[in-house]
Amino acid sequence: MDVLFNSINVRDLLSSSNIEDVNSPLSAPDLRLLIDRLRLRSVDIKSQVRQYILSHFSDFSTLFSQCFDFVWKSEYLSSQLSDLIQLISDHPIEAQTRTVIDEIVVKNRELKEKRELLGLLAVILELSDKLRFVKEEIKVGRIEQAAEALRELKEVLVTSNDEETQPFVYGLLKDEWTQCFEEMQEVILQCMDNAVWFDQENNKVHLKYQLSIRSVDGIELQTILKAMDAVGIMDYGLAKLADLMIKHVIVPVVSFRSTIVVEWINQESENGVETNLKILPSADPNVDSIDGGSMYSVLVDVVKFISKSLCFENSTWMLCFGKLTWPRMSDLIVSNFLSQNVPDDASKLADFQKIVKCTSNFETSLKELMFIASSDGKDERLSKFVDNVEVHFASRKKVEILAQARNQLLQSDFCLPEDGTRRNSKVKDDDNAESSPDLAVDLLFTSERCVVSEAASRLMKLVHGTLK
Repeated sequence: MDVLFNSINVRDLLSSSNIEDVNSPLSAPDLRLLIDRLRLRSVDIKSQVRQYILSHFSDFSTLFSQCFDFVWKSEYLSSQLSDLIQLISDHPIEAQTRTVIDEIVVKNRELKEKRELLGLLAVILELSDKLRFVKEEIKVGRIEQAAEALRELKEVLVTSNDEETQPFVYGLLKDEWTQCFEEMQEVILQCMDNAVWFDQENNKVHLKYQLSIRSVDGIELQTILKAMDAVGIMDYGLAKLADLMIKHVIVPVVSFRSTIVVEWINQESENGVETNLKILPSADPNVDSIDGGSMYSVLVDVVKFISKSLCFENSTWMLCFGKLTWPRMSDLIVSNFLSQNVPDDASKLADFQKIVKCTSNFETSLKELMFIASSDGKDERLSKFVDNVEVHFASRKKVEILAQARNQLLQSDFCLPEDGTRRNSKVKDDDNAESSPDLAVDLLFTSERCVVSEAASRLMKLVHGTLK
């Protein structure tokens, strides 16, 4: 079969192969010769093709048989597809299938909603059980456990931001939590009233560690403080106690700082262990309190008593108690001690540095006891006051000068002496001038002298003294 795939060169079929011009026309003999030779070549090619087919008859037979099978199968598939299309057209299976799918989707949605409702119901039951647990714990006196449960419930019921989307039952549970919280506050306040009280006649602070509330005995004071911390009412629970400490302890110490000492007494009574803070007159009447050292020492003892006996050396509780008492305590110290010792003369400013040092040491002690925050400069109220002593000195002098000037204006006589002369006239009588030298003054821009009233003379002396 190579003859089929090889090209025929017409030049080879011509008699004369040395034709130079390929574009020149052939002669008639050449054309007849070319036609005859092409006919012979065609016969030869057909003969070769026939021999090739006969020699590969089985292969060609298999090929045509496969082609026939493919054609038949194509027709069969076409027929089957036509029947399927006809079946679908006669029976709306697509619509039935869509209906089934829609029903499946609806059932799945309903199943999901029911699962969510069951989950919500389980959460509601759990919250309701916890609220019931809180009430029971409060009744039996387990305040700390009830406070922990209240704190957990607060995160779910109170601090949630999506209140509008919450179910109605959440509002009922929130109201029930509020009732439990208020009951917890009431119990804690009763415990604190029973734990700390003041004996004004004997100047004692009584601190009891074993409490009895609502027929429940043996409640620890430290447990009450932990419960207050857990539910976030430490400020509320200690506010009344802080007020009483300021009134019955801090005010007497600051007001009578030179004759006050503090005595700690630990004793056991019928109600359990008690600690008492007793304020007594000092046995040493010559206590040096010029620099505030004795007063600051007593206040540090009071703060140590609070830290050890009341707050159990808990830094968080101490800072909370300090925030409730320190602003008023510092104001009392400033008004009763520091402002009273502001120098009234510039030469005494150096002596005030002793008070500055004692005040700084006092605040450092309070920071060590965690009564005031060491990182917050706002709590250094006393140091800021003593550091600005020059300003307070100037302010105090201003007040004194204004008071003196006012008194002069109210008490003095503004009438000129009978032997005085008119303003701006020269004092001619030297004897009269010598008899009242304080009332004869030199004028500033002239060489003359004039006589002024006694009140004006005193005011000018006050002004000159202030300028010096």
